Amino acid sequence: MEKKQELYSGKAKSVFATDNDDFVVLSFRDDTSAFDGEKVEQLSRKGEINNKFNAFIMQYLADNGVPTHFESLINDTESVVKNMAMIPVECVVRNVATGSLVRRLGVEDGMELNPPVFEFFLKNDALHDPMVNEFHIETFGWAKAGDVSKMKDLTFKVNTLLKQLFADAGMVLVDYKLEFGLFNGEVYLGDEFSPDGCRLWDAQTRKKLDKDRFRQGLGGVIEAYEEVARRIGVPL
Repeated sequence: MEKKQELYSGKAKSVFATDNDDFVVLSFRDDTSAFDGEKVEQLSRKGEINNKFNAFIMQYLADNGVPTHFESLINDTESVVKNMAMIPVECVVRNVATGSLVRRLGVEDGMELNPPVFEFFLKNDALHDPMVNEFHIETFGWAKAGDVSKMKDLTFKVNTLLKQLFADAGMVLVDYKLEFGLFNGEVYLGDEFSPDGCRLWDAQTRKKLDKDRFRQGLGGVIEAYEEVARRIGVPL
């Protein structure tokens, strides 16, 4: 499959066309950003780690009944994925209260959430990704009601699968975001799943093993990503 012109460049990934309209190349860069792009740095090896981490998770989910856009790894920093029409809504699940949930609601940081909290956010950096609900999504035509229902079902299925995967490796899946798209009219999980888009804590020490290390200036970002990958068996 031939890689062709760049179609889109985001904060940490780029998308390239191929000679097959059904597929694109997803390229993971070393760029790292936080606070809607206000804090940006280059972290060596991050693109490679996230590419391989994402491939591992996407394949694991696909093997367990979650339709994903992932097709194959090309090299250390690039993968082939389905060329989807992305839905501009993020699905967020919170298993433990922290971050913005604590700031918004004044609940205890570290409180276990049972059942988990599910939230929708509109993907719009200029508006700082505001929270929305099913009525906004349907009224403004961001997705059809049936597709929204499918997104929710898949998000909770992912939660069941990944909570156990990380728990078996001595970690707590605190929260995460997922993005979905349409391919041939069907809903598939898209974008990426990596420590960039979730919170992971060591189950015993509560040490942060995710992008919060970058947000909060804790250091050791890449080392933490590598530790998570090693624990769950990602071949780096």
